[in-house]
Amino acid sequence: MSDPQQSAQNSQMLQGEPSPEELEAAQAANEAEALDALAVAQGELAALQTKNAELADQYLRAQADVQNARRRADDEITKARKFAVEAFAESLLPVTDSLEAGLAIKDATPEQIREGAEATLRQLKSALERNKVIEVAPAAGDKFDPHLHQAISMVPADQDANTVVGLLQKGYTINERVLRPALVTVAAPK
Repeated sequence: MSDPQQSAQNSQMLQGEPSPEELEAAQAANEAEALDALAVAQGELAALQTKNAELADQYLRAQADVQNARRRADDEITKARKFAVEAFAESLLPVTDSLEAGLAIKDATPEQIREGAEATLRQLKSALERNKVIEVAPAAGDKFDPHLHQAISMVPADQDANTVVGLLQKGYTINERVLRPALVTVAAPK
């Protein structure tokens, strides 16, 4: 007498179907592979989490550096604005001293007053030049430059059109930027 279970196994083997032991072994192998894949995935996840934490830290440090640089730049701009005229004011102090000294002389002659005024004017011009304040004083016949000159009127003249005929008031530039244009009269077209 044969066992019905054994005969079912034999018929499965004859038909090419795996036995329950083979199925269990295959299932165990699949589970082992799944566990290995899970372990690899967990390792990769841990590495990515570590890398993410490093990048987050680098980002926060970079943000702090940017904020510190911005704060330092703002402080420097504030100081530059606050003390921008310091050198200019310092160069004008001798001019003030000269004017006060000239006014302190009670019995000055007109010649002394004129001499003192000329010396003070030289000091003032020197102080302006040291601070990049340059005089704009076009001569008669110079070409009219609308960037540096302001035409007050056009007058008939025996010179080319759009040339300076006369200077009414000097102009000034500071660091190549017009502080005040020179006021001029210009030759009218013929």
